[in-house]
Amino acid sequence: MSSDFEAYEQDFGTVTAEITNKIGRIPKLSGEEKTQLVLNVDKQLEEVRELLEQMDLEVREIPIQSRAMYNSRLKSYKQEVEKLEKDFKRSRIAYSDEVRNELLGDDASSSESQRAHLLDNTEKLERSSRRLEAGYQIAVETEQVGQEILSNLHSDREKIQRARERLRETDANLGKSSRILTGMLRRIIQNRVLVFILGAIILLTIILAIYFNLRGH
Repeated sequence: MSSDFEAYEQDFGTVTAEITNKIGRIPKLSGEEKTQLVLNVDKQLEEVRELLEQMDLEVREIPIQSRAMYNSRLKSYKQEVEKLEKDFKRSRIAYSDEVRNELLGDDASSSESQRAHLLDNTEKLERSSRRLEAGYQIAVETEQVGQEILSNLHSDREKIQRARERLRETDANLGKSSRILTGMLRRIIQNRVLVFILGAIILLTIILAIYFNLRGH
């Protein structure tokens, strides 16, 4: 699993390096060339997000004792992507000094103020989006924990039921054994009584025989 994570890391590093280079070129371009580069960067950012999702899935499969290190690396990659997205949004509305002066002239300061206001609103939207995403992630993790707990409870219930069934079988076997032992004890007592009676009869017979024999003499 860690080897797959590292493969995704390599792809992540390659794509983010390309994105960084292209973001730096966007403000210097205009027209169709700028539009095409923006679309290309947007597509690569989507690719990077998919790589983050794949890495996140891989981290969940890594043993718990090693997971902390990979979580830390994944967190830094997410922060890097957030920074790239922010830089990308700035670059899309940024002009080079030469083009801005040519198009705006004396209104450059007003445009700069509007640009700053737009960036501020964009950052607020980004923060709100991150909070919503974090809330969704917490909800997903809570649901997963709940499912694991329900699964464990179901497993424990089955174990308890099997233990009860074994206990009932043991009770039944003990009852059967008790009845067998009681019957054996009853037969032993009966045999001893019969032996005692037979012994008494034999002894009485011997005594009577001796008596009549002595009396005959």
